[in-house]
Amino acid sequence: MPIYLYWGEDDFAIQKAAASLRDRLLAPEWASFNYTSLPSEQPDALVSAMTLLMTPPFGAGHRLVWLVDTNLCQQCSEETLTELKRTLPEIPETSVFLLTSRNKPDGRLKSTQLLQKYAYIREFSLIPPWKTDQIVQQVQQAAQELGVKLTPESTQLLAEAVGNNTRLLYSELEKLRTFALGSNQPLDINIVAELVQVQTHNSLQLAAAITTGNAASALTKVAELVDRNEPALRIVATLIGQFRTWLWVKLMTETTKGDRSENAIKLIAQAAEISNPKRVYFLQQEVKPLALQHLISTLPLLLELEVGLKQGAEEISTLQTKVVELCQVFK
Repeated sequence: MPIYLYWGEDDFAIQKAAASLRDRLLAPEWASFNYTSLPSEQPDALVSAMTLLMTPPFGAGHRLVWLVDTNLCQQCSEETLTELKRTLPEIPETSVFLLTSRNKPDGRLKSTQLLQKYAYIREFSLIPPWKTDQIVQQVQQAAQELGVKLTPESTQLLAEAVGNNTRLLYSELEKLRTFALGSNQPLDINIVAELVQVQTHNSLQLAAAITTGNAASALTKVAELVDRNEPALRIVATLIGQFRTWLWVKLMTETTKGDRSENAIKLIAQAAEISNPKRVYFLQQEVKPLALQHLISTLPLLLELEVGLKQGAEEISTLQTKVVELCQVFK
């Protein structure tokens, strides 16, 4: 298939996939002639891309044309749509068209429907920070890809250190790979702790601080997140995800009356959207001291916080106020 559409917020993963596509399709000795990257804001970028795609590649291999950060799946004029309809079906097998975008394609647009017909579409979204089991799996896959051997404990520590930041993950793994050159032994937790810069404060820790009812501690973590330029809406998204997960685990645990059978654990994991059922036990320990009604009471406050921020409220003061209110719930 000569057309690819990559979209999502994980810019690093998109760039990595684009580089992999380029290395796979282009003959190294002809790459400089057959590879073109066009920023979407460049005048006539799409017309230039169409012209290049219809031009046979020089020498061996394919021609690759990359239209970067396109908005074709968010807005598309009739003139542009006509050009796409005329050209996309005629792209020769020797040319490959790559389109990338941070935004989800709008399925209502004719341009999106056209690309759905002709293109291979792949999503590159960041893993939500509260889905720690998926982040651990991402660390395991990346470590295997780079040939870095880790113990389960060091894998967990690295996942906590990098979160859902894939760029940071690969950067830290490259560092660990350099350190481990010539050794076949897995890197233990002490080595990883020494070499990797662990982010000691994140939104999940803010959620944990809120459940203690200690407003001073929670506000300190808010300040530290703000100092790290963590967007307020991203903080809120993490809090909502974490409290929703805790609520479902608490509710389903009480519904199943503490049943520890495999079927009960699977039901809890399914309700809480936990991909790894083994994580349910640890979440149950986290919610054990928390009252169900307290967890229920957090969601309206978090919804008010999200709506306020999206309506333009001042970020820091709004976040601080609602965090104090959340702490009051657990006092």
